[in-house]
Amino acid sequence: MPPRHIVHVVYSFRVGGLENGMVNLINNLPAERYRHTIVALTDADPVFCGRIRRQDVEVISLHKQPGHGVKLYPRMWKLFRALRPDVVHTRNLAALEMSVPAWAAGVPVRVHGEHGRDVDDPDGSNVRYQRVRRLYRPFVKQYIALSRELQSYLQGPVQVPDARIELICNGVDAERFHPVSPRAAVEGSPFNDPALWVIGTVGRVQAVKDHVGLVLAFAKLLRDGGDAAGHARLMIVGDGPLRGEVEAAARSEGVADKLWLTGERSDVPQLMQAMDCFTLPSLGEGISNTVLEAMACGLPVVASAVGGNPELVREGGTGALVPAAQPDALAAALLAYVRDPALARAHGRAGRARIDAEFSLTGMVARYDRLYQQLTTDKR
Repeated sequence: MPPRHIVHVVYSFRVGGLENGMVNLINNLPAERYRHTIVALTDADPVFCGRIRRQDVEVISLHKQPGHGVKLYPRMWKLFRALRPDVVHTRNLAALEMSVPAWAAGVPVRVHGEHGRDVDDPDGSNVRYQRVRRLYRPFVKQYIALSRELQSYLQGPVQVPDARIELICNGVDAERFHPVSPRAAVEGSPFNDPALWVIGTVGRVQAVKDHVGLVLAFAKLLRDGGDAAGHARLMIVGDGPLRGEVEAAARSEGVADKLWLTGERSDVPQLMQAMDCFTLPSLGEGISNTVLEAMACGLPVVASAVGGNPELVREGGTGALVPAAQPDALAAALLAYVRDPALARAHGRAGRARIDAEFSLTGMVARYDRLYQQLTTDKR
């Protein structure tokens, strides 16, 4: 029997947690059972595409203009008819509408994944977005929620029956992301001095990640921490539309010389290994790949208590949870680790143990494999 053909539809295929999860899945699903095509409604970054190890994966960019995707329906219908997939797997609201041309083209299985939150709807309370999801519900055969919070959202406001929702949390490559001791030195880093205490975060520099709030919290940490905080530094890994605002906030707060904005990087594991503590102050999240990766690297995690973060970070065990958009609370939680490195190391070890026990990449891939098999067996 030929391998099952999965067509993955996303808004764009660039550096990001959702996209990293796709790469991990495609690279690790058995090649003899699956082949893959990626359709990016807007565009795909060729460098990021290079992370896919398989040579038979086609990436198609449609260069969609802003607005509703109904104008793309005829083109998508023709594309699905030509590709003849066993499964079309859309991800997040921006790609959900493509389940309609997939249905019209006779694709037997339409799967939709809810991965996280948008800055316009950080807590899922946007009634318009709820209505849109309900509108497309008849065209989706199976939903995948990446966190219990997203599962509850689908069950509640979107009114999806329990039987049509599968909970599959992200898994992390625990061999690629692993602890090192002492903290790693990275070529070009201004913070390689082992006497420094490096707080880090990884993510696209956009509003939902609240990097400006992180800079404000870091400045308060330096003001309140006295001599103990004098060796603290902040590393922001990533790039995006709000980089200028983050840099301006750092200058305004007088901490620009203690901040390293790395830009987009391909050596994220090494950069995480150069941190002492990880933080994710997002206004909204699903199940964050970067939190899982930081835990795998043995870092304590200070995260906002939104979305799936409370499912990953155990307060007082593997890290700390703080209210979103409250720089003072974030500063206090980070300062506690700056003042007590032994506690930070203990929480980091506990986080790594939790990754090994509950969030392995092997386990995640096995759950997708099992679901795809179940959904397609009778259709073939």
